Amino acid sequence: MISRHFVDVVDATSGALRRVHYRKCGSGPPLLLVHQSPRSGGEYEGVMARWAAHFTCYAPDSPGFGDSAPLHKADPQVEDYADAALGFLDAMGLPQVGAYGFHSGAIILVTAVKRAAHRFSALACGGYAVWSEAEKADFGANYTPAFLPLPYGEHLAWLWGRILEQSWFFPWYRADDAARLPMANDDPGKVHPIVMEVLAAGDSFRLGYAAVLRANRDVPGPGVATPPVLLSAYQGDPLAAHLARLGTLPPNWRAEGVATPDELEALALAHLRAHPAACAATAVEVADEGFVPVAAAGFDGLIHWRGNGEVLHLHAPGGAASAFGVEALAVDLPGHGLSGDWDGAPESLADWAEVVAAAVAALGVAVRSVEGRGWSVRLAAAVAARLGVGPVAAADPKGAVAEWRAQGLPDLVPDRFGGHLQRGWQMLRAETFFEPWFAASAATARAFDVAEATPEALAVRHLALMRARAARPLLNACLDAAGG
Repeated sequence: MISRHFVDVVDATSGALRRVHYRKCGSGPPLLLVHQSPRSGGEYEGVMARWAAHFTCYAPDSPGFGDSAPLHKADPQVEDYADAALGFLDAMGLPQVGAYGFHSGAIILVTAVKRAAHRFSALACGGYAVWSEAEKADFGANYTPAFLPLPYGEHLAWLWGRILEQSWFFPWYRADDAARLPMANDDPGKVHPIVMEVLAAGDSFRLGYAAVLRANRDVPGPGVATPPVLLSAYQGDPLAAHLARLGTLPPNWRAEGVATPDELEALALAHLRAHPAACAATAVEVADEGFVPVAAAGFDGLIHWRGNGEVLHLHAPGGAASAFGVEALAVDLPGHGLSGDWDGAPESLADWAEVVAAAVAALGVAVRSVEGRGWSVRLAAAVAARLGVGPVAAADPKGAVAEWRAQGLPDLVPDRFGGHLQRGWQMLRAETFFEPWFAASAATARAFDVAEATPEALAVRHLALMRARAARPLLNACLDAAGG
């Protein structure tokens, strides 16, 4: 099973602590996996499962990506991301690791090897870029425009088109026949996960991308001590042509093209297994945020929690623990936020309450009361009854139960045109101004703080909503408990 954790890393620029989210699994010598931009360590879950028999795999979210905090620097360079990878090893107490990186991850790791060769027993890279000066100038001008939320969700249409067409052309903004890619698709199942990664990163995705797109060839010169390094790429990868750009390599470096992604993975695994790190794996995590394994009521996975205190806070259907202050004790409910998904459909609100109660027991915290937001006031009452404590008194949301069942959530299933993103955004705007959100009128006007309606505030809620795979089952369970 892949576990998930948070660790605080000393930021190389500021000296302050910076929180990093990472995944871990397996046994054996430690192996660091650095992802491409704009992804997160989650892109390696398949690789981690396959390599777990050989290594203890660590896949951190790079700074500003996934659920890791950004670097404390306005214009970071690739060296800063390399130092961040080394800082993660320091925080984990790992003197040496094997390492694998793909595209951006490969660039970051090659630079890290140049800066601290003794920290790596071996490095395998999938697609290492050697940019020309003309390409760096072109990318600098066009590849990474600012990505900031806009009031009416206009940024979401741009993002969907941007990610969709990056499988059609390279670079994505050059729509001509010469720039076509062989793996073009319009599958929302492929586009949506990458869109979600960018929504999680926000404008930080631009910084990380820009750093690797202006990176110089960082292959060490003759006579420089270095671990064995494999540089590979498969046919159809835009960076396959860059193998011919590598120039002279150190004696223990080699470049090899392969036909398929599976062949690249097999080649990398063989290389890394031949040069394992000579140190033991470790496990380090913070005390105020993390994940607990829970097996109850048909759920078998990880529940994300954060904060402390005697009041347990439960977000509304479609929400997340991010709805509360960072110090408040809160969980992401199953199928929401960073928590795992149900194995099947939960049958009733009692199932949800059983999972939350099991998470509280696993945490070992003394909860005195339970507060629920929105329709989760019903869940809060059920959890409080299981724990033998009092719920925080709260009324059901305004509006008839039947209307909530019919209109309470828009269709958020990813579609070919990205319309689900806009439907979610418009729901949240209306929710800020009216109660219930689906019945806008003078009679349903809601008093609000203008800070709630800023694009930045909406973006936080939008990310939570789009991550809420089980929002509708939770809403229905709460409505069933309300008798509608």
